[in-house]
Amino acid sequence: MNFLEETINRIKKSNCSTDGTFFQAVEEVLESIQPVLDANPIYARHSIVKRLTTPDREFKFKVVWMDDNQNIQVNTGYRVQFNNALGPYKGGLRFHPSVNNGILKFLGFEQIFKNSLTGLPIGGGKGGSDFDPKGKSDFEIMKFCSAFMTELHKYIGPRIDVPAGDIGVGAREIGYLFGEYKKITSSYEGILTGKPFMFGGSLMRPEATGYGCVYFTDEMLKFAGLADFKDRVCTVSGAGNVALHTIEKLYALGAKPVSCTDSKGTIYDPRGVDLELLKDLKLNKRVSLEEYCTINSDAIYTKVEDYPEGGHAVWNIPCDCAFPSATQNELTLIDAQNLVKNACVSVSEGANMPSTPEAIHLMQKNGILFAPAKAANAGGVAVSEFEMSQNASMSKWTYEKVDKMLEETMRAICKRVHLTAEEYGMDGNYVHGANIAGFKKVADAMIAEGI
Repeated sequence: MNFLEETINRIKKSNCSTDGTFFQAVEEVLESIQPVLDANPIYARHSIVKRLTTPDREFKFKVVWMDDNQNIQVNTGYRVQFNNALGPYKGGLRFHPSVNNGILKFLGFEQIFKNSLTGLPIGGGKGGSDFDPKGKSDFEIMKFCSAFMTELHKYIGPRIDVPAGDIGVGAREIGYLFGEYKKITSSYEGILTGKPFMFGGSLMRPEATGYGCVYFTDEMLKFAGLADFKDRVCTVSGAGNVALHTIEKLYALGAKPVSCTDSKGTIYDPRGVDLELLKDLKLNKRVSLEEYCTINSDAIYTKVEDYPEGGHAVWNIPCDCAFPSATQNELTLIDAQNLVKNACVSVSEGANMPSTPEAIHLMQKNGILFAPAKAANAGGVAVSEFEMSQNASMSKWTYEKVDKMLEETMRAICKRVHLTAEEYGMDGNYVHGANIAGFKKVADAMIAEGI
């Protein structure tokens, strides 16, 4: 049994009920860093892999709250503090019925390397609850957030752990969480990022992940000697925060984004997605994308159930660049085959681990530039750290300054990943480059700190 198999088996034995996405994430990283481990026995002597794949601590707690009908509801809350070798734990809170400890371990593990790649002083963590904000009133969400923070506040702090938003947790939820923390502690501290601007939030936080993904891809195309985004046809999945702002920045750089998706289906608009209409449907009216076609008759809507099993309509649309920005494992082997068939040039992950390992292998084998999530979608956490810096100095930065720093950060990440891959004889392999660059910085810090 080789080192990789032995490590994965050890993790599975100690995490028997963990969601499979955690094992998938660990396996991908270990495959990438094998040359580094072989060339540097110091990492084995210090048991870096064992230490890095085991969270520093995990919290699980009961959240009891009362709904509008005076019924008492019970949910489960979590926080996984994975590694703080480079700085305070940093990672979002996710409110969604699918949330469990396994998914959060996967996200927290990925966050370590993503945060390392930014070059900013932040460690990795993740948290959330199986609470579903959909269909809840503002008052119910406020009551839940208050109950959640009553437990969470024990484990966080501006130099300990600074959560942010994620799926189901936007400025509204962060505001309620911050208000409850302030009430409990009587302290006005930067213990959450993604706050509304009027009390400590950073400008451009909602745009950061989508914009950052586009900046990264633009730089990646340049390293490959390809033309920029002007007139490139792009496909985007999702219709949430990341997808909307990916589409927005693609338009700003001259591209033509032609798709978006939600849980029920895919929109293909050959003239280019009507961004204002899309924002109105998803942010204001909160309705299905099917409504898009009732207003824009030139668009084509494909229901999920009408597309062959195992694939997704959005990835069968001819494009130059693809941006999976919905959820994990949404881009399958069948989808990758369609992207290859349609001569796609690049795929950049806006969501967390949206491509399956088989899909990634096929895309790389066929020369598609592939930007993994831990590098391409690091813009969100970068701007979160900018917010931490503003809070620490009690200052406010302009939109232009934040945007400039975000662009510089994402282009620097791309360069670091590109050069690392080149250094290890893996030119153009951004998966290995990101994993190695992220791992080395964290591992070296762990060795320097001792045990």
